[in-house]
Amino acid sequence: MADGTDFYEVLGVPRDADAEQIQRAYRTLARRHHPDVNKSPGAEDRFKKINEAYAVLSDPKSRRKYDRFGEAWRQVPDDYEQAGARAGARAGGGGAGFGSFGGFGGPREYSSRAGGGIDVEDLLESLYGRRSGRARGYGPSPGADTEAEITISVEDAYHGVRRRITLPDPNGQPRQYDVNIPAGVTEGQRIRLAGQGSSGAGGGPPGDLYLVVHLAPHPRYHVEGRDIIVDLPVAPWEAALGATAPLETPGGAVQVRVPTGSSCGRRLRLRGRGLPNPRGNPGDLFVTVKIVVPTRLPEEERRLFEQLAKVSSFEPRGAS
Repeated sequence: MADGTDFYEVLGVPRDADAEQIQRAYRTLARRHHPDVNKSPGAEDRFKKINEAYAVLSDPKSRRKYDRFGEAWRQVPDDYEQAGARAGARAGGGGAGFGSFGGFGGPREYSSRAGGGIDVEDLLESLYGRRSGRARGYGPSPGADTEAEITISVEDAYHGVRRRITLPDPNGQPRQYDVNIPAGVTEGQRIRLAGQGSSGAGGGPPGDLYLVVHLAPHPRYHVEGRDIIVDLPVAPWEAALGATAPLETPGGAVQVRVPTGSSCGRRLRLRGRGLPNPRGNPGDLFVTVKIVVPTRLPEEERRLFEQLAKVSSFEPRGAS
């Protein structure tokens, strides 16, 4: 990370943690520090760091680059291993691979310690035969595409949002970007910022910047693709007799009809109430009935429940 923080330390996992350990640590921390749950100062910044760390360590390709290059991992092109092999082959190194291949000045070693950093110009010269934007005998060369992550709320994914973000540029200096995130964006979707990647060499065009969207954990909504799943608390008599209950959704308040005899866990479908889709049908909203009972009963209500227990012939465990 640009401030020197270690991603593994952010999630509190060892460097050899497997995918399950990383995911478990992320979920625990995300629930604890989500701005909708944790109102303490600094919780939002902590939450952003947690999401950034998880986005990198949960992706095998990003994690390998981060483990190898530390804070400079974002400046390393995705195809650095293949490019290293090609560069080694061009220089007579036989495609020895990146990190210690011959070519463009002989064998080189780069830091593999997270946070250790590398000489990015030196790296690019070894990969593509260029330094300080000058091609060395190969003509203009386009800049490398770069990738970063951005985390947004479910509500922002539903409505769309304009966000200003700060990322390190190819020289490691902070740079601000104004990003329009369209309505209906989904988990893992990439947003392309044309020409905002690494600079080209020898007059070549710059690469593109791709933002990978992640949806922050939400205390009420769970998103699967474009479908949104939400619990609807109902009273026992509403579940038994049927009712119409209000429900807040990312698209606004709706009235949900609970059918007579709805058991806990029954799923109701509201078509088209999920995330919008600019190119097709929107997702659906799935409402899960959750029967809740009062923890304390006034005397009159207790008497009525006791009377119901005496006269009712319903046996919830009889069928099994």
